[in-house]
Amino acid sequence: MPIRLSRRDFVKSGAAGVAAAAVPASAARQTAPTMMTKNGVKPVVISSANGHYDRNGGTRTCVETAFAAMTQGTDVLEALIAGVNIVELDPSDTSVGYGGLPNADGVVQLDSCCMHGPTKRAGGVAALEGVRTPSKVAHAVMQYTDHHLLVGAGAQTFARNMGFTIEADLNTERSRKAWLEWKRRSDPQHYLDPDQRQSVNQRILGDLIAEGVITPRHFWGTINCDGINASGDICGVTTTSGLAWKIPGRVGDSPILGAGLYVDGAAGAAGSTGRGEANLFGLSSFLIVELMRQGMHPKDAGLEALRRIRANTIEKRLRKSNGDPNFNVSFYALNARGEFAGVAMYAEDDGDRGWAGQVSGRKVRYAVCTEKGAEMLNCEGLIPGALQDVK
Repeated sequence: MPIRLSRRDFVKSGAAGVAAAAVPASAARQTAPTMMTKNGVKPVVISSANGHYDRNGGTRTCVETAFAAMTQGTDVLEALIAGVNIVELDPSDTSVGYGGLPNADGVVQLDSCCMHGPTKRAGGVAALEGVRTPSKVAHAVMQYTDHHLLVGAGAQTFARNMGFTIEADLNTERSRKAWLEWKRRSDPQHYLDPDQRQSVNQRILGDLIAEGVITPRHFWGTINCDGINASGDICGVTTTSGLAWKIPGRVGDSPILGAGLYVDGAAGAAGSTGRGEANLFGLSSFLIVELMRQGMHPKDAGLEALRRIRANTIEKRLRKSNGDPNFNVSFYALNARGEFAGVAMYAEDDGDRGWAGQVSGRKVRYAVCTEKGAEMLNCEGLIPGALQDVK
């Protein structure tokens, strides 16, 4: 169904999505479609683990909100965006949206993209400042422009023209304090020899995590959320505040179509969290969807993408002593039949470092919501064991 709305209708549709998402999870499970379509599709929403961490004072998490709205008739993409808005607006989550850990200059810059499978349309924003919900701005880019990606000041001007509130600073007291601690401990010049900078930043990071200034899952945090409804409509959205204390203007994989997210309504959807630069090099989400189109199960397609990343990691500073990648990347994928999977380079965490896929303990996990409710599942790992610290 084409999405051609007036600006007034756009605002109304957003309100309708929020209203639909306000239905309690129990009601969503009671009213969710129980019959499969002729293609055997049952509705499902999957996301990185932070899609089922917190409720930001409400009654439902991201995946619960998205599933409730989607199964009551809301457009799949609008339902997913309503879900990730819960994380974007949560000041206690320093990985996404409002209160996200800032860049090296103390400025919160946000990235997001979204894709609508049925209409084969997409939109994204990168290095966006002043808007708490970059996923909504990415959606507006998709709806109201002939472009796929707006960045920096241009993205902010577009958001202002579309009626979004522009705030001077998206830092919370918590994110600002964390940045000040990092700034105090880091080299004032910041630009060091690559090998030296890796060591210094890892040492500072380890100290900040050990002292409770930041948590591992929030340092690298991103949220990807993908869903399919009973009609087989597939959509996805990824949103992040990016790598904490990044060089200003750095853009990772999250807002890039084919990297942080890729959707094809005939094949499936895939998104990622973890080291964005590794994912960008191979456009892994696009690869996963293409492999699913060829008949691979989401798990097998995701593991193949991780093998590509492993093979492409040749810089010594990015490798463990045995040659394996010394970073984690996770993928979340579902196909047109409603089959899904979460995979990670390492399915275990070493206890001192973490990624958006980690919830607690040693297992890297992801979130799923079906008519049976929401749950956390363990990711399938490519490499046995865990990451090692860089001393």
